[in-house]
Amino acid sequence: MTTETTAAPVAKRVPTERVHHGDTVIDEYAWLAEKDDPDTIAYLTAENAFTEQTTARLAALRETLFGETKSRTQETDLSVPTRKNGYWYYTRTVEGQQYGIHCRRTVRDGETDPPMPPDGAPLDGEEILLDGNALAEGHDFFALGTFDISPDGRWLAYSTDFAGDERFTLRVKDLRTGELLPDEVPDTFYGSAWSADGSTLFYLTVDASWRPYRVWRHTVGTAAGDDQVVYEEGDERFWVGVELTRSEKFVVIESHSKVTSEVRVIPAANPTGEPAVVAPRRQGVEYAVEHHGHRFLILHNDGAEDFALAYTSADAPGDWVPMIEHSPGTRLESVDAFANHIVVSLRTAGLTGIRVLPVGSTEPYDIDFPEPLYSVGLGSSPEYQTNSIRLHYTSLITPDSVYDYDLVTREMVLRRRKPVLGGFDPAGYEQHREWALADDGTRVPISLVCRVGTPRDGSAPCVIYGYGSYEASMDPWFSIPRLSLLDRGVVFAVAHVRGGGELGRRWYETGKMLSKKNTFTDFVAAARHLVKANWTSTERLVARGGSAGGLLMGAVANLAPDAFSGIVAQVPFVDPLTSILDPSLPLTVTEWEEWGNPLADPEVYEYMKSYSPYENVAAVDYPAILAVTSLNDTRVLYHEPAKWIARLRAVAPQGSYLLKTEMGAGHGGPSGRYDSWKEEAFVAAWTLDRFGITA
Repeated sequence: MTTETTAAPVAKRVPTERVHHGDTVIDEYAWLAEKDDPDTIAYLTAENAFTEQTTARLAALRETLFGETKSRTQETDLSVPTRKNGYWYYTRTVEGQQYGIHCRRTVRDGETDPPMPPDGAPLDGEEILLDGNALAEGHDFFALGTFDISPDGRWLAYSTDFAGDERFTLRVKDLRTGELLPDEVPDTFYGSAWSADGSTLFYLTVDASWRPYRVWRHTVGTAAGDDQVVYEEGDERFWVGVELTRSEKFVVIESHSKVTSEVRVIPAANPTGEPAVVAPRRQGVEYAVEHHGHRFLILHNDGAEDFALAYTSADAPGDWVPMIEHSPGTRLESVDAFANHIVVSLRTAGLTGIRVLPVGSTEPYDIDFPEPLYSVGLGSSPEYQTNSIRLHYTSLITPDSVYDYDLVTREMVLRRRKPVLGGFDPAGYEQHREWALADDGTRVPISLVCRVGTPRDGSAPCVIYGYGSYEASMDPWFSIPRLSLLDRGVVFAVAHVRGGGELGRRWYETGKMLSKKNTFTDFVAAARHLVKANWTSTERLVARGGSAGGLLMGAVANLAPDAFSGIVAQVPFVDPLTSILDPSLPLTVTEWEEWGNPLADPEVYEYMKSYSPYENVAAVDYPAILAVTSLNDTRVLYHEPAKWIARLRAVAPQGSYLLKTEMGAGHGGPSGRYDSWKEEAFVAAWTLDRFGITA
């Protein structure tokens, strides 16, 4: 266990009054929100120094864990090439380099299958489109926002972020000459779309609250100052996205809040045309549009909680004609159109699935998969005129696998399974599905993986992971770094709590707004079930979650501090009430349909205050807590965990609390793969130390 040998930093107290709905709150650490205040930086720096000194004795273990991940990873590697318009597109990694290299090669006569050289070697005749390592040179952080090639294959639009704040600079490269055009647009957002002839690029910018709200039209070869606003979303609850349909016939502009959608389209052959609304927004109705021949496919929840599929005319959108009726418990998640087939991604009984609708046939069918627990989804399948789709498949014991599926013959060919070096054998591991019983009688699924032979007598250490917001599902996934835990006897569990989407829209609805506490009580029920079922014991159980899952970590720390020996909270949303009360902060207004509006509704205010981790720190015995954050995070601001740790130290000083702040990163943490492995090794070493495992 961790033994702290130096005094922890003590944050100064500067009382700041907050008054809402007649309730006065004194926040003594609100000053930490001042990012440019030297005292803030000094405090974060002191916390980092304290964390490093406190965990210094784990340096050898961290290095061992990092080395294990590195040794199991094929560092020089190549993704399965994807075919589009006469090219194979793929990404390579090179041993010793942090970032991917984006490449293409022309399709040669007779080539029907993707070329797969051994050991990740470059394809003969490849063309390097973008080298992330070259772009990142001289920067501590690097991320791509947009990577978008024009339909004719000539232009590459890409955007870069060197701070982690997700403000991207957009550029255009001529792939015929390799020339970088003078076109440069700062402060853009993810997403872009090309016109059919590649002369025009559509892109997004954000408002002061970091909400993507404007779609712009840019003519290649002109100055950004000449760009025109194509669409501006005035409702602050709505985000805007832009993309080109797979058919390359329409530019789609989607406005969406948490519960409502509205879609506009522009013919890609007429990029100066006015956006046309497919269906006017109606509060509470969500829909998405995919182009398919003479029609638009409409995936919607109008009278269909788990969504249904319909179509309408592409020339004159109007009534929606049913294609797949609503089936409660089968959540339709997305629809993809190909010339002769329609592919629907769905989930039922807690598992993902793929349904195929051949054009001209009334007999849709579902693709079967072998394992009892798995995750499958449509991969990069950019060609419209094709009878083959790319699938990505994984499970807790099966490494990421790429399949090509023939929609006509129904044959599935494994193109590549992610190599795991060092003698990895999936037969040495086993996965299980357990069900916990929540206080209200709801059955909560838990997915587990462990090494074969792991004892079931309560002695095994266990990490339980959770999220539970935004209808995001924590479907089974494979992890190379996780093997280091499993091989040391650790059980890894995922609690599929309400607020996520694992069991359909109702599972989400009963874990948000004024039902949010179900997320937290479900997680505690899952933790207690693992102990009752002898998978582990309270003294051997560490909880982990990030972002909204970090809120979950903070909430369960207050709700059931006796249920865990340790908690890892990464970029945690632990001061939600303060943030959601401030509409000037990034994302706040758009979040009101997820959490409620505490500014306008006293009931929401009281409810959020009753579960906010920061608001409810008490003088109790907390488990050891590690909070990890990033200074440039624009989604969950760094000061939330900083304030939380400061208050924990002041109110419950007997506990062990560590704060680690990445001073040059964003919401996703370090950007390079080696740096991210080191970050994971840091968290894993701290976790193993809670179990008394030091080697």
